[in-house]
Amino acid sequence: MSIQRNDWSLQRKGIIDQERHKDRVKEAIRKNLGSIVSNEAIILSDGKRTVKVPIKALDEYKFRFNYQKAKHVGQGDGKTRVGDVIGHESRPGSGQGSGQAGQDAGADYYEAEVNIDELAALIFEDLQLPYLQEKAKKAVQSRKTQFNEIRRTGVIANLDKRRMILENIRRNAREGKARFGDIKKEDLRFKTWEEVMRYESNAVVIAMIDVSGSMGEFKKYIARSFYFWMVRFLRTKYDNVDIVFISHHTEAKEVTEEQFFTQGESGGTVVSSAYQLALDVIKQRYRPSDWNIYPFHFSDGDNYYSDNEEAVRLADELIATCNVFGYGEIGEEGSSSYRRSSGALLSIFSDRLQNKDRFVGVRIDDKEDVYPALKQFFGKRDLAAD
Repeated sequence: MSIQRNDWSLQRKGIIDQERHKDRVKEAIRKNLGSIVSNEAIILSDGKRTVKVPIKALDEYKFRFNYQKAKHVGQGDGKTRVGDVIGHESRPGSGQGSGQAGQDAGADYYEAEVNIDELAALIFEDLQLPYLQEKAKKAVQSRKTQFNEIRRTGVIANLDKRRMILENIRRNAREGKARFGDIKKEDLRFKTWEEVMRYESNAVVIAMIDVSGSMGEFKKYIARSFYFWMVRFLRTKYDNVDIVFISHHTEAKEVTEEQFFTQGESGGTVVSSAYQLALDVIKQRYRPSDWNIYPFHFSDGDNYYSDNEEAVRLADELIATCNVFGYGEIGEEGSSSYRRSSGALLSIFSDRLQNKDRFVGVRIDDKEDVYPALKQFFGKRDLAAD
């Protein structure tokens, strides 16, 4: 006769390791948001619910075969001292000599499959519409998730580890052994939540993009990357924010969202045409006393030289009318050492705008600059008295 006792905690190790791995993935994503935000595979995911995020040197826990076991077998010859180097591992991808091609594998990139809504939550956690003010009408619903209750049942992703540990110690203490261990189902505690809706003042975002001939593939990609995440941010955090799409070359026109993200480049550049159309849209549909208004414009900084005065005048008028006016200037790919020309719009705006308190200008020379631009435009700010 044999007596067998199952240790159920051993069978939970896989779940615990998976949760730890998910936490590591989330932390790795948070540390690499700059490169992830501008990842083309995500931008072009075409509405897929999950996307693959490449993360360097991160993989799930598993046993690996030791190819170097002939060199490192766990024992010495008795002649070594503390601190002695007993062996060297070859570096992945290293060549066999100077300037020669190597035969070893390169560093691995782990592709974490992440729900795009979870990814968006990490990107948007510190973003909000800046200087959102009380207006005459309130129509914008803001949705907020509040964890407000602890229950004995729930999904493993919402496990409250701290409460579980406390409950386990309390139960063991009642049984005469105040320690943590031998977790049982009755120890588990899960966080539950509810969505709290509140009404905020009306808001409209006017997205303007330069589609002139000088906006090449890289510049278009940068502008559309920013607007992709901006639109997703607005529709994730606010239920009823209006978005107006305007494209321009020498002439400006209001376009659909699909046209805005797919239109090719052609023609010259007259920036004032976009600003005048934005002001006309505001006058016709969005009275400033009832609406918070946020115009954003992306361009490469080139403008027809005789139009600069008019562009500055209309930009000042937009700033006086709106909560914040954002302008993003896109340089050539990899031109981080680029010195801004005095003829570029960002330099002109920085020098000549009358009201610079509500003007936010950024320069983007690399794909990884898109996320900092989002934070600069939509970062949390204190309300300023008008």
